Amino acid sequence: MDTRIIEEKFKSLFGDNYMVYTSPGRVNLIGEHTDYNGGFVFPGAIDKGIYAAINPNGTNKVRAYSVDYEGQVEFGMNEEDAPQESWARYIFGVCREMKKRGFEPKGFDTVFVGDVPLGAGMSSSAALESTLANALNDIFNLNIDRFELARIGQSTEHNYCGVKCGIMDQFASVFGKKGHLMRLNCATMEFEYFPFNPEGYKVVLLDTVVKHELASSAYNKRRESCENACAHIKARHPEVNYLSDATMAMLDEVKAEISEEDYKRAVYVIGEKQRVLDVCDALEKGDYETVGDRMFGTHYGMSKEYEVSCEELDFLNDVAKKCGVTGSRVMGGGFGGCTINLVKEELYDDFIATAKKEYLAKFNREPKVYDVVISDGARRIK
Repeated sequence: MDTRIIEEKFKSLFGDNYMVYTSPGRVNLIGEHTDYNGGFVFPGAIDKGIYAAINPNGTNKVRAYSVDYEGQVEFGMNEEDAPQESWARYIFGVCREMKKRGFEPKGFDTVFVGDVPLGAGMSSSAALESTLANALNDIFNLNIDRFELARIGQSTEHNYCGVKCGIMDQFASVFGKKGHLMRLNCATMEFEYFPFNPEGYKVVLLDTVVKHELASSAYNKRRESCENACAHIKARHPEVNYLSDATMAMLDEVKAEISEEDYKRAVYVIGEKQRVLDVCDALEKGDYETVGDRMFGTHYGMSKEYEVSCEELDFLNDVAKKCGVTGSRVMGGGFGGCTINLVKEELYDDFIATAKKEYLAKFNREPKVYDVVISDGARRIK
């Protein structure tokens, strides 16, 4: 992205001295609804993110301007100084979470802009948190390790923005690496990079442009189902702390003790753990056909077992199959948002044209299309 827009605005508001930092949004190739079940996620940073010009201002106040919201705020760093504007609370929260941990960021000026599509499930909020956390760590020499920067972003969401998110989004934004996906064990926080250079393929998101308002109550119900199944398994197998620790054989032992619904939810979670491991093996061999097959498997599981898909997502998944796409699945929590698709370059144009035409005919709107390139994480660029 051309950063001149934030640089010129910064100069007009705050002066000629500044540095420019960026952090990316993310996609998750596979490993969905696994984070709170102690399983694996498999995200990658993308080539779209948040960009911020920033400089210390010698005070204890923050002055921030959002290009996207065309708004400017000024606030202190004490708890009672919280700004009203929702976008500014992310910045305030990062400062507060650093202070709670004993670090002392000082006042600064910043102008920021983003090219992460909002509402498409690519984690624009995590990108903003990671940009600010990394920049403040750098310019004030705070020496915070990178895992803690990700946790600061997560705590900002929990405590200042009202979102009880897992760690994946902030982790991917901080640790992203060009040409690699990351397998993160959500129980132990151990992670490993896997090469992702799908020559001859493209990764593309199709955004349904719908969000069904089932989400929060439905998530909570599924979480309860998983916890219930896990508790029954743990009674027989004390070593099982998370549902992802269990096997299908263990689940079948307790099938008669739990509801059919809880059983179905658990089948999905245990199956998804194996699908992530299969994808890791396939990537090490450059076997993108297996990667795609497991993506379709995840979509089936999210649609029929975990039941978090919707008519629009299932429709796009069916179009992908019909067009010979290698892999396709719902990405994110479900009930709307995007499908992530792995498609051979020679089929790409036909797939996009067909998806747009058929989706428009069925739902009276076109899906939005976002091409994805796997890129680096939080960094200074000027």
